[in-house]
Amino acid sequence: MTGVVVPEVMHGTGAPSPWLMRWAHLIAPGTRALDVACGHGRHSRWLASRGVNVTAIDRDEAALATMSTLAGVTTVSADLEGAPWPLPADATFDAVIVTNYLHRPLLARIAASVAPGGVLIYETFAQGNERYGKPSNPLFLLAPGELLDVAREAGLRVAGFEDVTLSAPRAACVQRLCATRASTPGENPGTAALYEATA
Repeated sequence: MTGVVVPEVMHGTGAPSPWLMRWAHLIAPGTRALDVACGHGRHSRWLASRGVNVTAIDRDEAALATMSTLAGVTTVSADLEGAPWPLPADATFDAVIVTNYLHRPLLARIAASVAPGGVLIYETFAQGNERYGKPSNPLFLLAPGELLDVAREAGLRVAGFEDVTLSAPRAACVQRLCATRASTPGENPGTAALYEATA
């Protein structure tokens, strides 16, 4: 196995990631989202409850089966590392969500799945996490600024980025990225409403 998924909270049925919730205002009801390596679908469930149409991909058929009756969720059983990309090459989504999953050969494909006007929300473990437990293998830990490089190479505009050590729900080093794609080629993607309006 060349990628890693850490099962705990990120892939269970608990509350969604605070990073996803921070940027969720960029994902409107009725849009299409891709949840990569979704596990039991905590993010798929949450997005669907907000009126988003979610395609949830994972290799764990039992986990996917727990979402089989959810309105707004289409599950796709696929081995993301040992088989070809399970979606049509030109399939794009208004939002692409990845948490606690890293398989570097898919990074460009994941970024390419962001539709014009869409958003990539990515959060996973980074170098330094070996001090706190698993994952500790460098193959499963992002190098400093690695998600920034992915966004740049894909032509995405970075709206938010963090490379931090968290203390809860357990100590961990993570990188977090929110990046958007321009609605039309050559357009400044900065016209997107990146920040939620405050009252």
